[in-house]
Amino acid sequence: MNPDVTTFFGTYTPRLDEKGRLTLPARFRARLERGIVLTRGQENCIYGWTPEDFGEFSSRVRQLPFTHAGSRNFVRMFFSGMSEEMPDKQGRVSVPTVLRTWAGLDRACTVVGAMDRIEIWDSTRWDEFQASQEGPFADMTEEVMPGIF
Repeated sequence: MNPDVTTFFGTYTPRLDEKGRLTLPARFRARLERGIVLTRGQENCIYGWTPEDFGEFSSRVRQLPFTHAGSRNFVRMFFSGMSEEMPDKQGRVSVPTVLRTWAGLDRACTVVGAMDRIEIWDSTRWDEFQASQEGPFADMTEEVMPGIF
């Protein structure tokens, strides 16, 4: 497996420009050249998916029972903030205001590869999240992924 092609990974620190555009990390551009789907993510970050990966995720979400209030609320929040964007020749994508507000983005951003998606964080929020997770990650007291490690 070539992780450059099949997996988003790494941490990058681009800045939003005055028009609310984010320059995608060079390593991610080829995979996102046909577009990126941006949505609200957990912990107030923004998820960025390839259209294909987003389609696969959406297929799984369609299986949620619409009679369940939590499912309905998740779908509403997740899809109401969704935006399909096309990178320009410089690898920049517009981040809609609703998503910038959700993630608290101003200028300093951190883009994190998270396997099948990227995550766009306010840099201060990312630093706080990462600091809060370093200890639990290093000291895993319970097996998070049975059979993997």
